[in-house]
Amino acid sequence: MPFIKKYFIYLILLLLTFSGCSKKIFKRADVKDTPINVNDRVKKNIEEGRGIRFGKGSSKGGTFDFASSNELWRASMDVLDFVPFSNASYSGGVLITEWFDGNSNDKNETRDLKITIRFLTNEIRADAIDVNIHERKCKSNRTGCSVNKISSELEPKIKLAILKRAASLEKNQFSKNSKDYLGKKRTTIEKKK
Repeated sequence: MPFIKKYFIYLILLLLTFSGCSKKIFKRADVKDTPINVNDRVKKNIEEGRGIRFGKGSSKGGTFDFASSNELWRASMDVLDFVPFSNASYSGGVLITEWFDGNSNDKNETRDLKITIRFLTNEIRADAIDVNIHERKCKSNRTGCSVNKISSELEPKIKLAILKRAASLEKNQFSKNSKDYLGKKRTTIEKKK
């Protein structure tokens, strides 16, 4: 008798524990938003980047912390390929260029620029990166240099170019994954439907 009583109490506690979670686990799906056909549903999920794959194509999925798999990082390297980098730390989340010629209007001084990009998140969104530009002005003989952080119309242009390129890279990756999945042979179960 105490054996049954003990398991009955555990069962009640378990039900009470999970009853509070049930409202947020399942989302109500509307028929007009979800395709009825299984193949259409699979195609939609792959295009949106959801779901998992088993078998031959499963090795291509997953989230990695490598610079080559991060679209923002790759896009930043592509956009700033005109200048060498003095620091490119993926784990630190920062890209810093070397000083490069900023085309001074005054013949008696030189103007150099340095671009710093900080990665705040791996997601492609407007607040994911922070672009800063520093200016170094020196007299023609490289003496009396002053370095200042400047606000320039170049900052938002660089940021926009990086975000556009990252979105393009991500879109190409999703279309490649969907082509890989949709190009596979169907199993006998799928053929019967």
